[in-house]
Amino acid sequence: MRVAWRILLLCILAAGNASAQSELPHPKDIFGFTPGDDYKLATYSQILTYFEALDTASDRVEVREIGTSVLGRPLLLVIISSAENLRELERWRLTSERLARARIDEATAQALVENGKAVVWIDGGLHATEVAGAQMTPLLAHRVASEESAEMRHIRENTILLLMPVMNPDGLDIVASWYEQTLGGPYETTRPPWLYHHYVGHDNNRDWFMNNMPESRAVSDVLYNAWYPQIVYNHHQTSPSWTRIFLPPFADPVNPRIHPGVTTGVNLVGTAMANRFAMQDMPGVVSGVIYSMWWNGGMRTVPYFHNMIGILTETGHATPSPRFFDPDSIPAFVAGRRGGGHPTNGTNIFYSHPWEGGPSHFRDPVRYMITGSMAVLRLAADRRATFLHNIYRMGRDAIEAENDDTPWAYVVPAEQWNRGEDLALINVLRLGGVEIDRATETFQAGDQDYKAGSFIIRTAQAFRPYILDLLERQTYPDRRRSPGGPPEVPYDLAGWTLPMQMGVRINRIGEAIEVQTERVTERIEPTPEVVKGEGGFGYGFSHRPNASVQAASRLLGSGERVFLASDSLWGEGAGSFVVRVRTRRTRERVHALAAELGVAFHALDEAPPKALVRLESPRIGLYKSWVPSMDEGWTRWLLESYGFEIDTLHDADLRTSKLSQYHAIILPHQSASDLLTGHQPGMMPDAYTGGMGLEGARRLQEFVEQGGTLVALDGASDFLIQQFGLPVENVVTTTASDKFFIPGSLVRLHTETTHPLGYGMEAETAAYFVRSRAFRSVRRSPKGEGGVADIAEGSEPPVEVIARYAEDDVLMSGWALGAEDAIGSHAALVRVRVGDGAIVLFGFRPQFRGQPRGTYKLFFNALLEAAAVR
Repeated sequence: MRVAWRILLLCILAAGNASAQSELPHPKDIFGFTPGDDYKLATYSQILTYFEALDTASDRVEVREIGTSVLGRPLLLVIISSAENLRELERWRLTSERLARARIDEATAQALVENGKAVVWIDGGLHATEVAGAQMTPLLAHRVASEESAEMRHIRENTILLLMPVMNPDGLDIVASWYEQTLGGPYETTRPPWLYHHYVGHDNNRDWFMNNMPESRAVSDVLYNAWYPQIVYNHHQTSPSWTRIFLPPFADPVNPRIHPGVTTGVNLVGTAMANRFAMQDMPGVVSGVIYSMWWNGGMRTVPYFHNMIGILTETGHATPSPRFFDPDSIPAFVAGRRGGGHPTNGTNIFYSHPWEGGPSHFRDPVRYMITGSMAVLRLAADRRATFLHNIYRMGRDAIEAENDDTPWAYVVPAEQWNRGEDLALINVLRLGGVEIDRATETFQAGDQDYKAGSFIIRTAQAFRPYILDLLERQTYPDRRRSPGGPPEVPYDLAGWTLPMQMGVRINRIGEAIEVQTERVTERIEPTPEVVKGEGGFGYGFSHRPNASVQAASRLLGSGERVFLASDSLWGEGAGSFVVRVRTRRTRERVHALAAELGVAFHALDEAPPKALVRLESPRIGLYKSWVPSMDEGWTRWLLESYGFEIDTLHDADLRTSKLSQYHAIILPHQSASDLLTGHQPGMMPDAYTGGMGLEGARRLQEFVEQGGTLVALDGASDFLIQQFGLPVENVVTTTASDKFFIPGSLVRLHTETTHPLGYGMEAETAAYFVRSRAFRSVRRSPKGEGGVADIAEGSEPPVEVIARYAEDDVLMSGWALGAEDAIGSHAALVRVRVGDGAIVLFGFRPQFRGQPRGTYKLFFNALLEAAAVR
């Protein structure tokens, strides 16, 4: 019945397409309520139906599917403009591309500017618990397509609106379902006890240069390879308390690689937005706090490095349930990040019209979001030519820049320690719109020879800021609240240099080089390898590439016999994989993996001279708290991506399941209290409270003592140290933040590459330290009462150190306070023997946000070693 009704509605709307645009279907016609009504949330299915209807009914609307979500839902891009503009849509897209790429002369650019249309991206946000954005976009689309005011005709004539109604459709349905379940009860305004993005939750706004998630990839391709909007407006819904909306200008600092035209353009748009709110008597608009323009990797920050104006607003009231703010309780200051803030008496330039409280309804954030969107569209229409010319001018500045600190090009050599990761880096850059060439012949640059297949990234291109920011180290400014006082903490990360964290060698080339090249226009896939020989015993393959772990995992999953060789088989270090030929299918699988993954297999006529350690297919349990953990989601995504089979273990599973079935159990990064006690009773429905509890901790200890391996990532290591009384301590637990602090930076790591957990690693690599940990062994002291007793030493604690932070020059990229004194030479990765099993403690996160591909192997190795038959 529902499908038939939907088809009938579309047919009726199509038949009436010639009617006045003011008669277009309203969201209420589809939803049965007006978006913004209290206690109501439209599902994604309803939103899809509405935009299909609007597309059918209006010649001012075109709906395109640009991809699918993690769980297979279609991702919609809705293009709205005048009917005349839509008929020439490719012309306006090409105009925007040519101006953004800036490889045309001034006269050509000026001609394009005179006739071009401003391209504006507006989305409904991507954090699903920030619910108003997805509800607002159908109303905004209806208004822009149907309203016949002079202002709206002006907007449609001069702009192309790229509207993405929902960027996280899976999350919308997760949150809408949870709200419906809890509506009318004590948990009505709680968030779901699981991630609202299948893998990464809130971190779907931390994925915008790696583009690991399909939603990110689809949107990035539109922004940086197709439409090149001059303004990108990303809606969010976490305004500072007692305000209605945050909007630009942002707080300091500004990343110096961003063109000042972007920074001032952001301020211009923000000021126009604030003025519209003021003239419509909409109070509570605050600016200049919390959110900065330093960090790269967010939906609204990556555009900065593409000469685009990225706008973030954070609107209040992120629930469909009404609230009341007692006017007598209004604070003297709001929006302070570290104390203080803007006064609420209207005397601050960034908070000139304070909100005085009172009742707040769901329609309020919807109205504020639409008003902000209208302000951006009106300004884009009014200053169409300026925005078009400015993105061209900033692109030309990047192409023509002359700076002694900037190389002529970067070369990514064809030969890499971590083979295949160079392709991953190139794919990241290409999806971000970077122009990349691949050498088709050998060449020389400086005093080095390069093979054909090496990649060349010339810096003389419009997106130079993006190239420099991803390939060069970051130096975050040392900002203090007062001279010599506590440091000001970065909004998100301070450093993210891709070659460092991905383990890819790149070379800076200062002078122009002559070499035949071909442009990289598509995703680069691994070059198929030819299996070298048909050995009678089996095949060996290197441990260095991440893809080799994937190959080993898949072979094990297919029932093949896979081993580790402690000695180097081809001079590539210890830990080579060996697969024994059992049947003809073994050879077929080897050839297929060589072609698909680009892994080089070497035929072995006989067994290697050293003993081999056989691996079983790892049976892995991944703990999943009812307090949602993004680290759990990233871990699950990574393991699934590399062919590991995992079981999710909730609190009850730890207490009742047969844990001995697993080789390894993983505790993702999470606080000790969240792991042990989880949600407190009364804070969530009973089924989701209590954590693993002491019984769960006891079962984990039994699992290890009986031969299992427990792997703890970053914060989870505190839990195991406390609960199991391990002979290890976190040396920075009690260190004051004004003496030591690393908010999110790349630090230098030294690894024992002959240890099974260090197989395939380079001796030195970068690790992501995000308020992380460092370890040392705890030893019995002979000291007492001020003296030292002459007694025999006890046995050394059974602690193996696999990786240490560097003694000197710890910081590689970002910002760090007191790093050498606090963590220098201390252990970063240890294994502790407990009974017949082991506990592996990572002081950092080797898979943080799917970015540090150079440390993936440390994590993989811990799981493979757990499945080793010794």
